[in-house]
Amino acid sequence: MAITGSALTDRRLRSHRLTAPAASVTEAAEHMLAVQSQEFWGGRWALASRVSGGPTIADVDALFDSGVLVRAWTMRGTLHIIPARDLAWVVAITGERQLRQAAARHRALGLDAAVFARCETAILGALNGGNRLTRAEIFDVLRGIGVDPTGQRGVHVIYALAVRGFLCQGPVVSRAGGPSREQSFVLVDDWVRGSSAPTGDPVAALFARFVAGHGPATAEDFAWWAGLPLTPARAAAAEAAPSLVECDEGVYVAPGLPDPDPDAPPVFALPPFEEYYISYADRDAVCAPEFRAPIGPGKNGMVRPILVADGQVVGSWLSSTALGRHADDPVPELLAPGAATDAAIGAALDRYRSFITG
Repeated sequence: MAITGSALTDRRLRSHRLTAPAASVTEAAEHMLAVQSQEFWGGRWALASRVSGGPTIADVDALFDSGVLVRAWTMRGTLHIIPARDLAWVVAITGERQLRQAAARHRALGLDAAVFARCETAILGALNGGNRLTRAEIFDVLRGIGVDPTGQRGVHVIYALAVRGFLCQGPVVSRAGGPSREQSFVLVDDWVRGSSAPTGDPVAALFARFVAGHGPATAEDFAWWAGLPLTPARAAAAEAAPSLVECDEGVYVAPGLPDPDPDAPPVFALPPFEEYYISYADRDAVCAPEFRAPIGPGKNGMVRPILVADGQVVGSWLSSTALGRHADDPVPELLAPGAATDAAIGAALDRYRSFITG
């Protein structure tokens, strides 16, 4: 990728709606299409950090409760927040490959076709008619048909139903005294109203949507992000190329990239598994190689929250969503001394604190 340095990061910050924020959480979600949300609070903050006006966690949760947003395993076997109207067509592209990649784990857990069929009948029956179930309640359904949900069996049963397009996580389960950590599961056919399925080649449409929220980016980046083989990823890029801007050979950005907001902050405190960092085959453009180990992914697969200054990852930060602790001041850890002022870092963390306590 020959486009480097500030030319690259300036465009990415704008594409990500960090320096060119969206007017609403809904607009940010539609623009990004999918933001990783292994940690529920992190995915919600990923959207809110891309919006002007300081939306709160309650503002984001209202969109789950109204059916505008859902959370599901949309790609790479990982949870993402996605506009509900985009769920079906994206999972139609990625679901089969996700199931194939999980097949060995399912065999090891004793989840064969017959067991999955029993689980499907029981769970879909329990959810039918607009019912909502928490994960614990779905596990009770499994116990009721003699399927032990422990040892990740229950989680993988839910996962398999989700990537086949049957269910998703929708309304937020309230939690007294602090931000919710949980959603109810619902049937996609009952909960999702309408579809934004594209005309033409859906994989090319997925590439174009990826570039709009993540460009400048390559087919290799797209293959990583979507969890697709490189050959179809390159074919999708070639198909979508006429509708995009090729800012270097094989490097694409969406046309009409918005100008940066002159009031955009100099430092961003972004969540774990942040799209600005995790979404690329080569992350060195935004993170010095020596910082990759402390940021992650680590051996446990976790990726820490990041501090970004001038388009570069310069540190991490720590907070808690535990009851009684979510209002505590987040704690920064600067990896690049002098890369940002204490005041700018403090302001970035204050924006998060206002979000999580709102």
